[in-house]
Amino acid sequence: MVRSELSTRRQDAVRAWTTFIEHGDAVEPLVRPEILSSWARSEAAITPDVKHAPLADEAEIAAIWRDSPLQTAVERVEEELRRTAEDGDLVIAVTDADTRILWTYGGRVMRRKAETVNFVAGGRWDDESVGTNALDLANRLAEPAMVFSAEHYAPIVHNWVCWAAPVLDPVSGAKLGVIDLSTTWDRTHPIGLATARVMARLIESAMPRSAYHPSALRDVVSEPGLVMTLLGTAETYVDGQRLLLNRRQTEVLALLALHPEGLSLEQLHAMLYGDQAITFSTLKAEVSHLRAALGGQLGSRPYRLLMPVETDVEHVLTLLRCGDVAGAVDAYGGDLLPGTNSPALAELAEYVAVAVREALLADPQPDAVVRYGELAPYDSEVLEVCLASLERDSRTGGHPHPAVPLLKGRLAVARR
Repeated sequence: MVRSELSTRRQDAVRAWTTFIEHGDAVEPLVRPEILSSWARSEAAITPDVKHAPLADEAEIAAIWRDSPLQTAVERVEEELRRTAEDGDLVIAVTDADTRILWTYGGRVMRRKAETVNFVAGGRWDDESVGTNALDLANRLAEPAMVFSAEHYAPIVHNWVCWAAPVLDPVSGAKLGVIDLSTTWDRTHPIGLATARVMARLIESAMPRSAYHPSALRDVVSEPGLVMTLLGTAETYVDGQRLLLNRRQTEVLALLALHPEGLSLEQLHAMLYGDQAITFSTLKAEVSHLRAALGGQLGSRPYRLLMPVETDVEHVLTLLRCGDVAGAVDAYGGDLLPGTNSPALAELAEYVAVAVREALLADPQPDAVVRYGELAPYDSEVLEVCLASLERDSRTGGHPHPAVPLLKGRLAVARR
């Protein structure tokens, strides 16, 4: 958008805001309904001359941040967030579900502007504390939101434009907070809102698996039966309860879960130990321990599980068979039991990894490639194929995809 168009848009926003301050609902035809509703809430709670956002208790915010899965997720993608802020001279903020800022990072200019209005950790940015803003709208409406210039209720941020998107628990859909990107109004860009969406997706994809389990199996963890995640971090649940197993027990159970038809003692031994000089009695002892842990739900001759079984491995492969590359990458938590000594599981691990990679090379969806880059940071070919595809699209007249800076950043790291 050219500067003259932005200036006109800003003037219109200022006129609408002034009309609201002086005449209330007479402004209704001039502004979006969600802005008008927020102005009304703001007017009832604060005065327009508010100088900065109120600050929550510092110790309380530190404790919330320390205990939040958002902290781990942000730390995992912090390099990308910082690069985005610096390249666009933005200030980026991540909040909790009450719109209290937990983390921020800003480019040189915007960092100073943010500090003057308490757009910092601990700042309360609900509209009843500091007036209409994108963080509050995205949080309240559970959808991405943009607030431009004087659409903000408080004049202290009339020179800003803000884009925000909710950050959700990838399994339950529970609201964890929002991510906001802010800069000066004259730097408004058509892909600002899309960039906020990409940043939210990036954080969601980096959420620690312990914060939501299992990521690939969504709603089945509380269902009766066995649920195993084997990709990345191994976790096992029986009838919704976490089952703690050692490495070898996990491998035995994984083989049985992946072979519902059952395995003979000889087959299970070969798949688990290969050529290692391990006795059959050792394997029988492992199976006996598992049978007890599973409440007897493990049959013999052949060894087979006597309960419903779900694994993230089968889930990912099913999604790939259906052509859902993005869904498969989202459900793919990483290598299958990294470091396993089981020849059968090592072979399956390679098969799944290659299948996911080849699917991305054939259909390099940007958001999926960003997620994959978290799991395979040195796979430059997938990044190069995706960027080449996006460059072809941009030459046909489309806007650059908001994931391009992230992809280029990951490619730079992969080539080191």
